[in-house]
Amino acid sequence: MAAESRFKRILLKLSGEALMGDLEYGTDPKQIEGIASQLSRVTASGVEAAVVVGAGNIYRGLEGAAKGMDRATADYMGMLATVLNALTLQDALERAGVHTRVMSAIAVTEVAEPYIRRRAIRHLEKDRIVIFAAGTGNPFFTTDTAAALRALEIHAEVILMAKNGVEGVYDSDPSKNPDAKFIPEITHLEAIEQGLRVMDSTALSLCMDNDLPIYVFNMADEGNIDRIVGGERVGTLVSSQGSDSTDGTQRQAKRAAAQT
Repeated sequence: MAAESRFKRILLKLSGEALMGDLEYGTDPKQIEGIASQLSRVTASGVEAAVVVGAGNIYRGLEGAAKGMDRATADYMGMLATVLNALTLQDALERAGVHTRVMSAIAVTEVAEPYIRRRAIRHLEKDRIVIFAAGTGNPFFTTDTAAALRALEIHAEVILMAKNGVEGVYDSDPSKNPDAKFIPEITHLEAIEQGLRVMDSTALSLCMDNDLPIYVFNMADEGNIDRIVGGERVGTLVSSQGSDSTDGTQRQAKRAAAQT
């Protein structure tokens, strides 16, 4: 691994909106290619990378059809939409020369492998990017929760939470409040108590309980992932202490000790 890389294994959480670019819904090919390029550079530096994708870019077009629908059925529709996004990103990564595997939490064996934890870790060890699709495979759980769960299962050192058009976490919605203040550091508990839109409360609680830090950053800047992996402070850091004084190896040791 390159000396400047701070983390050995990361998980990138991509919202569906991060794939849209300036479109109302769907995927922007240039946006997808830009994300693939960033991930290609990261893996070339020796960092093992996994990705969890959302489906807001597709589900926006289905909202009308989902109105009045049973919640579980609507959630399964969303899971299938994440598979579409995962395959789109996989294609871009493969064209960029990066070996990639899509692993789905629901069975779609013709296009994706079933999610098996040890197999996912083995793919990462072989320098393949693993894209986790279909969330957790269960309704009533978001892809944020899937990101926290998968990150812990594969022993990722950090979650990189990509946002569309915002630099990180603010004390209120910057699109509605021009005086919203940017928050450079915050604890998981503070984010939960203040109701900040970092990720859903289930996912935040899971990260808090397992001392897993989260970097919330703007995906529009194509150098941000490289900067975070290189140790620069970018966006907002959400951690147990509100600062990042503990490195990834120490955090993994603490989590392992807590589970014994």
